[in-house]
Amino acid sequence: MATRARYKRRRFQNRAGIVWASIVVLILVTVVSIKSIGLMQKAREYRAREQALEEQIEYETQRSDEIAEYERYTETRKYIEDTAKEKLGLVYPGEIIFKNTDN
Repeated sequence: MATRARYKRRRFQNRAGIVWASIVVLILVTVVSIKSIGLMQKAREYRAREQALEEQIEYETQRSDEIAEYERYTETRKYIEDTAKEKLGLVYPGEIIFKNTDN
């Protein structure tokens, strides 16, 4: 009879161990799931930010090209002539100036 009681006690201990192990595994799976959801959300946020930064880089590159083009234009004779006409009112000899009188 003593062996039968020992067998029942071991069997109960095995079941209790299995229940505790199952609880621990369930807790670990829950924690990992929650953390992975947070990481996926951060990954989406980082992708959106990366896309916004790439668009900003593209805009700034285009702007830089426009500035370089304007810089080349300012070094031309046409720019000097246009500026002299607009700001100083200078003209070539014999050139006729038409002014708009409609205000």
